Amino acid sequence: EFGLLYPHNYECKTEGMAESAAPRVDAFLLGAPKCGTTWLSEVLVQHPDVCISNPKEPNIIATHKGTFPRDVAKPDWGAYSDCFEEKGVRVDCSVHAFACPEAPGRVADFAPNAKMIVCLREPVSRTVSHWNMILDTNEDKENGADWEDFRVAWADNRLSCDTLYGASISRWLEFFDLSSILIIEANRMRHSPQEVLDQVCAHIGVDSYVFDLGAVYNANTASDRRPITAMGRFFRFTASLLPKFIKKPIVKWLQGRGTNVYKLPLLSSKAAPKRHISDEQRSLLAHEVNADLILLEELTNFDISKWVIDA
Repeated sequence: EFGLLYPHNYECKTEGMAESAAPRVDAFLLGAPKCGTTWLSEVLVQHPDVCISNPKEPNIIATHKGTFPRDVAKPDWGAYSDCFEEKGVRVDCSVHAFACPEAPGRVADFAPNAKMIVCLREPVSRTVSHWNMILDTNEDKENGADWEDFRVAWADNRLSCDTLYGASISRWLEFFDLSSILIIEANRMRHSPQEVLDQVCAHIGVDSYVFDLGAVYNANTASDRRPITAMGRFFRFTASLLPKFIKKPIVKWLQGRGTNVYKLPLLSSKAAPKRHISDEQRSLLAHEVNADLILLEELTNFDISKWVIDA
């Protein structure tokens, strides 16, 4: 059915690049780290008519390859094609594409009719949670930065860009109509999950489905962010060498049992206590974030009243 509705590949030309076969991608799950996209992707994978990208975040379309890595190279369409199976509506869950300045234009070029699902969370709590995640995993140190001081972290655009929702969505609206973008507040996934899932299904054009919410174990929580030991890094490197056809069923089996092997004491150590910010540090965000929230509301009519930061 879906093969008749959508050709397998599009012929795509971007920024002077020779024509290449780009895979069909029908929707993009966007937002920012710590906004609930992991939970949403792991629920949607149950739907028989939805094909979630594998890995969840291919990080191929955007120049933002995560919190720190940036790569302006053109998309590798062959590698991108390998991230999807044939059946169903294909959803790329590379959340960092939301804040990437290049991503909207690239997506519009090869998937002009794509639907966007944008998960947003109260900006201060999102920023602090993201900051904690980076420190827990030592990702800042691994990328030549030091985010121990929140002031330093916030001043780094690689943290703040993900919190400025209005700026990001304005770039997407240069290429896509607002009707193609579904905005979901993260708290709604916790309090009204089935309602949210029904909206998502309608937005991407598949029937509603009775999801087994109890089967979703991995919500990317702080307890999963134990610092990886030297043995853990060796294990991760070794696992990366396994062919996908061997690794994929093992990963799915572990996820189905709610097992995170990196929680084993040999592979990781105890995570640090959650860090909080002071009122003074919170006020650092007020001017920039409040102005951005006003932009978000003007562009989308999204109610920002409960997210405005008291200076």
